[in-house]
Amino acid sequence: MGNIARRRTSALALAVVAASAVAGCSTGTAGSTGAAGTPHPGGTLRLGLDYTPSCLDPQQAGEGPDLEVLESLTFQDPRSGDIGPALASSWEIAPDATSFTFHLREGVTFSDGSALDASVVKDNLDGITKLGATASNSGAGLAGVTAVTAPDPRTVTVTFGAPNAQFLQATSTPALAVLSRASLAVPASERCAGKIVGTGPFVLTSYTAKQEIVLSKRQGYAWGPPSRQHTGDAYLDRVEIKVLPEAATRTGSLSSGQLDVSSNIAPQDEPQFDGNGFTLLSHDNPGVVLSLCPNERRPVLQDKAVRQALQKAVNRPEVVSTFLSPRYRPATSVLSSTTPGYTDLGAALAYDPDGAKALLDAAGWRPGPDGIRVRDGARLSLDVIFGRPQSLELIQQQLRGVGIELTLRQLQISELQSQYAADNFDFFLLDSTRADPDVLRTLFGRAQLSGADPLKAALTTQAGSLDPQVRWRAAAEAQRSLVEDAHVIPVNEQAQVIGVSDTVHGIGFTATSGISFYDAWLS
Repeated sequence: MGNIARRRTSALALAVVAASAVAGCSTGTAGSTGAAGTPHPGGTLRLGLDYTPSCLDPQQAGEGPDLEVLESLTFQDPRSGDIGPALASSWEIAPDATSFTFHLREGVTFSDGSALDASVVKDNLDGITKLGATASNSGAGLAGVTAVTAPDPRTVTVTFGAPNAQFLQATSTPALAVLSRASLAVPASERCAGKIVGTGPFVLTSYTAKQEIVLSKRQGYAWGPPSRQHTGDAYLDRVEIKVLPEAATRTGSLSSGQLDVSSNIAPQDEPQFDGNGFTLLSHDNPGVVLSLCPNERRPVLQDKAVRQALQKAVNRPEVVSTFLSPRYRPATSVLSSTTPGYTDLGAALAYDPDGAKALLDAAGWRPGPDGIRVRDGARLSLDVIFGRPQSLELIQQQLRGVGIELTLRQLQISELQSQYAADNFDFFLLDSTRADPDVLRTLFGRAQLSGADPLKAALTTQAGSLDPQVRWRAAAEAQRSLVEDAHVIPVNEQAQVIGVSDTVHGIGFTATSGISFYDAWLS
């Protein structure tokens, strides 16, 4: 499992990302370029990656590709959203969702020849806890854990101090993937640099930072999740992943035949790969949509009226029609419409500049000589920090139309982290991909938000019940609180759009919009 996708982040790294259909939800064009004969082994697939990875160990924080080198205890079907077996063949959950017992599949080995057993799984989970702040994503999945035990070589039990219904889905994510014991023994920094060994269908052959990742087929792989299209070894002999952050370089390399697949095709480049020997595939990202997050430690943003005015001043359909393509959608909640537990709050996110102006008038913010509002001699001027070019210039214009000045500060990853840590921002831009509504708890459960007690109660409720109806109802309450009180300014749903040569078949996506090579083959 795993796959090429940007790993998403929790609060600190949110600023870095500026970054399925699942049960009962619709999807974009998920899947494959279709069959062109019988799948056969062999060949090298060349893929262009749209960003520079900061770490290859998915247990640690930071952005990095999710390679099919490591596997997790469970697997989330990207079409149905169902959680199925992977390294664990079965499991039991306590009725109060405080303990989870996994039974490991027999005969699984790591690519270094060592066997998967309960003790190495326990050491992985204990190790994530010890990583602390460097394991923000994986640590969030294990938050509240009180014990990990291995009562026999095939059984692992994880116990929490309070109900934690999201944990089963968390065990399907790359963040809780299982490393070999030898990998656990090396320093975390070396694992980031590529010293990772897993049970997956590919082996990490080499890694040249900021340039290339090379994967090779794992011989003798025989334990893929049942929802895969085939069993046994991967078809591809080798996968070469070129780090190509410039969109023009990726599209040029794909169109010239130097690449077989390119991730993150820019909306303006989509038409040249829609036919002419290529196919566009897309997958709607589940989780938190691209959003502006207010820093509510700033007095001006503690004022709900100001935040709500911002909510009304953003014209989301215009953002999509101007900068994106039909593969993207305007936000209708803080969760994307492909996330389990999503609720439609489109009416609350309707463009209403007159309503925004009325709120600001009532709050004492009056238009100044240049149109930007002032109160008590202070301008209504705010800034946003972000990492990747987005549609912020248009949003800047939209906000100016109601008298709010927005300053854009595009920063490098290291600068974003330092500015976030120093609390030196009014907004940061985020999205976070995860096919479970608990993503709201991990992102906002500990945030310092004004008057957010009902929100935090709803987040706690959704985490505490195994009943989907209870969880979805609480998740809806949380979304409503975040949107109606404008703790989040959602903009648009995100999608993974890739360009694929017609010589590539069987390539697909995971539940978190990663690109999966396991079923891919070349003609």
